[in-house]
Amino acid sequence: MDSRRPPLAPPCRTLPEFVRHWAETTPDRRAFTFVDHPDPDSRGVHRTLTWRRLDTRVRAVAARLAVAAEPGDRVALLCPQGTEYVTAFLATLAAGLIAVPLYPPGLPGHADRLAGVLDDACPSVVVTTSAALEEVGGFCAGRPVRIVAVDQVPDDAAGDWRPVESDAGATAYLQYTSGSTRAPAGVEITHANVVANAGQALSAYAADDQPVTCVGWLPLYHDMGLVLSVAAPVVRGLLSVLMDPAAFLRQPVRWLRLLAAHPRAVSAAPNFAYDYCVAAVAEGQKAGLRLSGVTALINGSEPVRPATADRFHAAFAAQGLPAQSHCPSYGLAEATVFVSAARPQEPLRRFAVDRDALATGKALPARADDPMAVLLAGCGTPAGQRVRITDPVTCAVLSEGEVGEIWVQGPNVGRGYWQRNEQTRHVFGGEIAGEGRWLRTGDLGTVLDGQLLVTGRLKDLIIVDGRNHYPQDVEATAQEAHPAVRRDRLAAFAVPDGTGEADERVVVVAEHARTTSLAEIDVPALVRAVRAAVSARHGLRLADVVLVPPGTVPRTSSGKVSRALTRERYLRGAYERHGAGVPGILA
Repeated sequence: MDSRRPPLAPPCRTLPEFVRHWAETTPDRRAFTFVDHPDPDSRGVHRTLTWRRLDTRVRAVAARLAVAAEPGDRVALLCPQGTEYVTAFLATLAAGLIAVPLYPPGLPGHADRLAGVLDDACPSVVVTTSAALEEVGGFCAGRPVRIVAVDQVPDDAAGDWRPVESDAGATAYLQYTSGSTRAPAGVEITHANVVANAGQALSAYAADDQPVTCVGWLPLYHDMGLVLSVAAPVVRGLLSVLMDPAAFLRQPVRWLRLLAAHPRAVSAAPNFAYDYCVAAVAEGQKAGLRLSGVTALINGSEPVRPATADRFHAAFAAQGLPAQSHCPSYGLAEATVFVSAARPQEPLRRFAVDRDALATGKALPARADDPMAVLLAGCGTPAGQRVRITDPVTCAVLSEGEVGEIWVQGPNVGRGYWQRNEQTRHVFGGEIAGEGRWLRTGDLGTVLDGQLLVTGRLKDLIIVDGRNHYPQDVEATAQEAHPAVRRDRLAAFAVPDGTGEADERVVVVAEHARTTSLAEIDVPALVRAVRAAVSARHGLRLADVVLVPPGTVPRTSSGKVSRALTRERYLRGAYERHGAGVPGILA
């Protein structure tokens, strides 16, 4: 059995050094458990690695990789979710190579992105598993790479092999951005960056001196999944319990069962996942759930919606879910992941600000019940780093309550973008007089009452008649306007007006709900409802409302709607017009 008191963490420089330490000091403690769900009725098949077993597997695979690649080579991880992914990632770092966390080619809708990342990173080795070996081999045909199936490497390959002594400032892995506003770019995360950010996250979520279990279904190729489910547990010697994202999507109650089964659970999910649990977990499935032991539920969406936390708590309060477990947070790949976080056991901080003032760059208080108010959740305070709000044009530091670009400085900020020097200089080279270099995040926000509020993405901002409109605000209004609009599966964006003038037109592309077909929807009525709601709340005239089937609005590899790609498809005419002369209907 595991002792519930966590052992003391040593001052190691790299994740493989931590693995070795825990293997020597607490060899029989559980390190990673993957819960597989092989059939719809499965309650979960658990596969566990102790720290001793993990160390053996890491050294065995690292020894094989050290033969297949030269120091500094990239190793692409095309493994399914599971303990093999964890082993492959840590083994790559132990071998002194640069990991590129990715996914198997079978991930729907992301083959082009995968090919683009492989072209950019130019790995010499691809690591996968026996189950995915055939599809990975076919996808990589013609590429000059060696393919290693991690589960085919025998334990005795470890022998006396010891991890390479890597410099803390050397690149550990390339975290490719999700591509929500631009083509994916590989952020160079050093060994020091990931160790620092893991420690920052542990401290922020009260896990640095208390026993917790990290429970996660987020994909390990995503920055939050990798740090919260791999790096943080390795640094602190904690148990990490993993499940496949697809298993969550099929039955979200599986995630809640894992939270209930592990005391002081810490987990993370985006807005849509909390809303999905509210909608999809039946009353009968709640029987037996005991969520009173949940420590922290992290929400890193941009921005975090207070109503999402309220709905989730209302749905599971009877199961003992603590009212103060929801932790709105902010982060990005360029800062490894975590930047700012609300702390567990503190009330959710919510702010009502005037919509018209926000459009002019000011966060002025408003009544929470004012229909023209924008409700934002406070994302706490910086986690062991510094944050400034700056004017995106002049780079001047702004005062509290003024909206500007969020800048970040700390030991977790990455080195820059892989082979993109000009972009690196711009994004990672922000300067504030006397305060050194800063990361320009491209995110907009402000500080109120000491809390960081994230208002949106700078590149997504819709500007009409000199006024700023946040697309997620318009999207929230549109999805509430008609029940047939699918929640969190729509994109609002601006396009040129076609006259050569500077003015822009606003378009909404929205999926219809899976519970109905296009033929059953009164499309003209839906379009009128969306137009009227957006006009009344935002003073915007929508130039086009496009209704599309479920799964049509493109998403990034991290699950966010890609407004940039949706806009690109709209402009090239990918959304075919049909339906009784109604503009913007895709049959």
